[in-house]
Amino acid sequence: MRVLIGTVTAGGGHLAAAAALDEAWRALRPDDVIDRVDVGKFFSPLHRKIVSDGYVKLVNHAPELWGMVFAKTDKPKAARALNKVRAIFPSNSRARFGRYVKQFRPDVVLCTHYFPLETLNHLRRKRGGPRPLAVSVVTDFEAHALWMDACVDLYCVAAEATKARLVARGAVAEDVVVTGIPISAKFSAKLNAKAVRKRLGLRDDLPVLLVPSGGFGMGPLGDILTQLDKVERPFQSIVVTGRNEELRRELAAQDRKHPTHVLGFATNMHELMAVADLLITKPGGLTSSEALAMGKPLFILNPIPGQEAANSDFLLEHGAAVKVNRVEDLPYRIEQLLGTKKLAEMGRSARALGRPEAARDVCREVMRRVGRREVRAGDSGANPIPVGSPMA
Repeated sequence: MRVLIGTVTAGGGHLAAAAALDEAWRALRPDDVIDRVDVGKFFSPLHRKIVSDGYVKLVNHAPELWGMVFAKTDKPKAARALNKVRAIFPSNSRARFGRYVKQFRPDVVLCTHYFPLETLNHLRRKRGGPRPLAVSVVTDFEAHALWMDACVDLYCVAAEATKARLVARGAVAEDVVVTGIPISAKFSAKLNAKAVRKRLGLRDDLPVLLVPSGGFGMGPLGDILTQLDKVERPFQSIVVTGRNEELRRELAAQDRKHPTHVLGFATNMHELMAVADLLITKPGGLTSSEALAMGKPLFILNPIPGQEAANSDFLLEHGAAVKVNRVEDLPYRIEQLLGTKKLAEMGRSARALGRPEAARDVCREVMRRVGRREVRAGDSGANPIPVGSPMA
């Protein structure tokens, strides 16, 4: 088969989900032709900057504004109207991506961002246009209306509540499958936490707080560490600054009351989570799913309005997280949590929610659907559509 995985650089989660699907599909069907593409490469430089840099700046500096945009567009009627308006106007970005899709001739398009859906819908409406199986892989615990499109054949979602939301908004129940959010296979690996602690230079007698910032180095890490210095109970922390090298150097140069390991971009997040007793983090869909898969409780700090607030609600409702809205509340809440039964209970709740095989489950369901399509084509009296055909 020919498989296209479409994503967009707008937060690291969409990219990580695409990479997880790429990894899982190659493990299941190594002879297939797979291309993972950032749709942003088809954008003009200005368009690309608005999408990638604009999102990061908006959620960092004007989260309330982002929350308002999120809420205003989170209505199926509004989302459909927006897509219709965009479809009326010529788009060089859409045209370039459309030409690429026609040239690649995918049997399947897996979308870990909703941007590719507009182009797929546009192509499908054109007579003789390609009709690959279009899959909307929702990367948060709540599905925004923009994830829904007339071209979508299959929705893969995080949880039963996510499915119920899509069905209530008009999706066909049998076309919404609860798979979990795709994460790398590394997060299902069995690790020797004691050996990892030793290799990372961590003490065995102190709990570990992991403070990740995501690939872009977002979040008030300096303020968090300042507040953690006020905690009396002994602990050690690992701080991950992502690609923000300036922030890494700044934090590493500061003295701390508790043992603190400041890292830059980390490719071994599964190992860091394996030794952590608690994550202090923003509740992004991917980071949360990785933590749940490893049975790690989350301490959520000031989620931004929109998808993070929705993810936070889901995690809190299921007992896998606690939350504060102000960084100055950290010391008291950490003191109340470390070394208690509550922390262990949160870990068990997290593991019960975890779906470490989500990426493979998405791929298996898609393969099943493609096979069903071919059977239908044979039963209809026409020649079965060969795998690799642009009409598959």
